[in-house]
Amino acid sequence: MGKSNKVCPNCGRKMKCQFNGLQHCKCGLSWSRHEGYFERTGDMVFCLQRMKKGNGPHTKQVPVIRFKNSEE
Repeated sequence: MGKSNKVCPNCGRKMKCQFNGLQHCKCGLSWSRHEGYFERTGDMVFCLQRMKKGNGPHTKQVPVIRFKNSEE
């Protein structure tokens, strides 16, 4: 098993990679590089955000978790 493959501590299945640094399992558990393990809810939206890297022209994409507005 590679370095990026995780095993779900809840059910024991392999977690699938959605973005670099963000993995999901079928049981509803997710893992993020910055937050660790957490349980997904229905109002979570996973997306990539572009961030400027240093002073150069390069940008990199970082996975971000956003929440839907409850007013909709």
